[in-house]
Amino acid sequence: MARLLKLAAAFAAGAATMYLLDPVAGRRRRATARDKALAAGQDIHDYAHDQVKHAADRLRGASARLHGHEPADDRQLHDRIRSRLGHLVAQPGKVEVHVEDGQVTLSGSAPLTEVDALVTAVSDMLGVERVDNRMDAAQSPPPSESRH
Repeated sequence: MARLLKLAAAFAAGAATMYLLDPVAGRRRRATARDKALAAGQDIHDYAHDQVKHAADRLRGASARLHGHEPADDRQLHDRIRSRLGHLVAQPGKVEVHVEDGQVTLSGSAPLTEVDALVTAVSDMLGVERVDNRMDAAQSPPPSESRH
């Protein structure tokens, strides 16, 4: 069995040598192999760099949460809340946000099912001291029965 493996390995090495050292197309094949090896190395480098950057960003975020760093100002907190609204309510344009010294006032209208989640999510945001809920919570309309 070992003799057969040695024979197969020798055959593969000979074929690879002939393939790469061919006087007609060997130069192109060697260049292609070199380019693919360099591209693979660059891909590995880029992947490792991205993973290190991602880990550093996560550590920086965890450190900021741990040390309780608050947003620089009310405008920044307002912008953070507005950017999250699209994930919290179906119609973020109907919600008004006012921030003053970390005190957030929410007004406007949204379905009752979304208001509680909205207030909870905003309350949990870094820099929010208190949330004043002035939302007009409307009951979701019952599903209409289709008539045929």
